[in-house]
Amino acid sequence: MARYRGSLCRLCRSEGLKLFLKGDRCYSDKCAFERRGYAPGEHGQSRRKRTDYGIQLREKQKVKRMYGLLEKQFRGYFTKADRQKGVTGTNLLIFLERRLDNMVYRFGLSASRHEARQLIRHNHFLVNGKKVNIPSYLVKVGDTIKVKEKSRTVGRISEAVETVARRGVPQWLELDKDSYTGIVKRLPTREELTMPMQEQLVVELYSK
Repeated sequence: MARYRGSLCRLCRSEGLKLFLKGDRCYSDKCAFERRGYAPGEHGQSRRKRTDYGIQLREKQKVKRMYGLLEKQFRGYFTKADRQKGVTGTNLLIFLERRLDNMVYRFGLSASRHEARQLIRHNHFLVNGKKVNIPSYLVKVGDTIKVKEKSRTVGRISEAVETVARRGVPQWLELDKDSYTGIVKRLPTREELTMPMQEQLVVELYSK
């Protein structure tokens, strides 16, 4: 399966926004975006005038990179969101939030979505008591996500749980730190997704 293998910090600099792709490093003075908050490359510091299409494309790239998806996957979620009742842009974000790798990250059981994907692939999590190793698995309301007992000593998981207070757990989720268990109480509202995303621009881009 194809995946992005380049520098994650480069993506933040390209989008002109800290996407928190590298966990604790993003909160430290080692963050590349804090040191060089301009686009990478020879002409990174030059001013570029963007067209309407360019603005829409950058917004799509930003959301896609934030959740760590490739174009085919992201387009697939848009197609599903467009077929559902309701606001297409909001539906799209809810689909992205329901991914298992995102949920593991939101619960604070990993330092980043990228790390969550690796941990899921290595069979460290149970969903409703059953082993699930598919990062794109869509979680539903009432589902329980639990770290396997043998996996609770894994350094990356235990360290993430210890620092979860800094990032916080969203109100629509509930985490029991002692048992390494998270419950999806409900799906988030648009207002609860606080990262700066203009999903309507993504809808406009794909609707052309």
